[in-house]
Amino acid sequence: QVQLVESGGGLVQAGGSLTLSCAATGRTFSINPMGWFRQAPGKEREFVAGISRSTITTRYADFLKGRFTISRDNAKNTVYLRMNSLKPEDTAGYYCAASSGAVSENQDEYAYWGRGTQVTVSS
Repeated sequence: QVQLVESGGGLVQAGGSLTLSCAATGRTFSINPMGWFRQAPGKEREFVAGISRSTITTRYADFLKGRFTISRDNAKNTVYLRMNSLKPEDTAGYYCAASSGAVSENQDEYAYWGRGTQVTVSS
């Protein structure tokens, strides 16, 4: 089993920045890609970004337009999401996910999930 714990969420003004972290414990050797998803109230969960274990492959949702950056420190079993130029529409619960497959935008491909961290962007 793999356990994921997110941190770093909070309240920020529009235009500001936040960095989310997700620490993995347990059978971390079995993890390949890790990713971030988000879910706003009344909306479906959507893909934000993903990164392979090697960090060579990264994938981002088209709507981000370069504002977010995903990174990974395998020595710490931690993945990060740097969020810049935040907008009120970025307000959501942000969830970390991991799997043993390939980087994917499909949440069904991820076997392990954190409980999420809330990001609220005020206008």
